[in-house]
Amino acid sequence: MADTTSTSTSTQPQVKGWATLKKRLIEEKVEVALWATRIFTIFFTFGYFVPIFGNAYNAYYKALMSNAATSALRLHQRIPRVSFSKEFLQQLLSEDSCHYLLYSLIFLYVAPVGLILLPVFLFAVLQFSRYSLILLDDLGQNSWWAARLLISLVEFQTYNILRLVAFVEIVLMPIAVLLILVGKAGLITPFVYYHFLQLRYTSRRNRYTRTMFYELRVLLEHTANKPSVPGFVRSALRTIVAFTLRLAPQLPPGQQ
Repeated sequence: MADTTSTSTSTQPQVKGWATLKKRLIEEKVEVALWATRIFTIFFTFGYFVPIFGNAYNAYYKALMSNAATSALRLHQRIPRVSFSKEFLQQLLSEDSCHYLLYSLIFLYVAPVGLILLPVFLFAVLQFSRYSLILLDDLGQNSWWAARLLISLVEFQTYNILRLVAFVEIVLMPIAVLLILVGKAGLITPFVYYHFLQLRYTSRRNRYTRTMFYELRVLLEHTANKPSVPGFVRSALRTIVAFTLRLAPQLPPGQQ
């Protein structure tokens, strides 16, 4: 009789945990759908670099389409009502999810380049980890400790991950131009990507692209001022900085 009581007592928290998890999955359908599309983005990114389960070429575009689905769902969540007005368009373009929906659409028409998948992969890992932790909490504080450890490692590196994403966003601008020269992208690609980069630079919620532009500017100016740097290199670096500054969009007073 004592053994039976002990068994039922020990299993009760687990049953309660699964019931709590089931309730969340039912109530938060959009969040669960976002969680699932991020899993697909991660899976297909791995499938591109390690093509074990299929064609790497197909996995590349499926990763971008999964990210587009994530961005569209998130955008619907942020702006549920659609209206044909200037204010709605401004609000739409201010959303980070809109930026990365545009990002996916831009590169769906470009030949595969592994670096393009890095931002969508890293964003997917960050957001997937955050929601996975919520789901694990529903199961109990001591459940799946190995998964919790991996999530804590990801969260600990959030700052560095977002800086890396911003750096890749910037580096992809000259790469988009080079892709035209090697016949892997259309003439319109760098122009559309430039507008994407402008949106990232003026983002209200994500300051990392602005910060990375500033840090790269300081680095290039510092390098150009070194006496050991050849004159033609110094001139080229200063030209790059001046050209970039001319292209930089004006920020609203609150974001400067």
